[in-house]
Amino acid sequence: MRLPAPLLAGILVRRYKRFFADVELEDGRVVTAHTPNTGSMKQCAVPGHRVLISRADNPARKLAYTLELIRVNGHWVDTHTHRTNRVVEEGLRSGTIPELAGYAVTPEYRYGESRIDFLLEGDDEKVLVEVKNVTLCCSPDVACFPDAVTTRGQKHLRELMEARRQGLRGVIFFLVQRGEAQAFCPADAIDPEYGSLLRQASAEGVEALAYRSVVSAEENRIGTRIPVLLD
Repeated sequence: MRLPAPLLAGILVRRYKRFFADVELEDGRVVTAHTPNTGSMKQCAVPGHRVLISRADNPARKLAYTLELIRVNGHWVDTHTHRTNRVVEEGLRSGTIPELAGYAVTPEYRYGESRIDFLLEGDDEKVLVEVKNVTLCCSPDVACFPDAVTTRGQKHLRELMEARRQGLRGVIFFLVQRGEAQAFCPADAIDPEYGSLLRQASAEGVEALAYRSVVSAEENRIGTRIPVLLD
């Protein structure tokens, strides 16, 4: 998926009140950018990290700038959670996720008490796919999720387990935005309930897929599958 252009380079001064980030631009100006990520952004929203921001021309916007990417350990990390599903949708429609290729794609499918990110349909089979954006590493080369306790994420796992019991295929898809990650695991130290539910879901036939994204200043796209460690 193409990113907005042009992007402006700067240094993160601080992130605060969840939705605000002060950024010092290369010309020395400090501007406030909207942060489209309500999570903790642990390891990413660190003062002094390089960032890329976009500027909107819409005069009705309260903040003209949006935080797009943060540089962490030599890699660009896409913390823009509104873009995550679009990156995965491109991968689904283009067939670059082999395990989920060849289906008709419907975004935002209502199932039970949740709105699941994607319904895939084909050959008398239905697949529910829930996507999670991963920006945290629990060890130098292992990405993990979540970065804060997520009751919503727990509910999604329960919904996928119920779908599996009803004969549907259920997939939890982790889009790993950390370029150094060679594997993925649940962040048990942060949300042990989520880790327990993920293991239970896997035991009941819900598939856990983790793909590392390829992020540059120009685009974000699906890259390489990495192993999911649940033992």
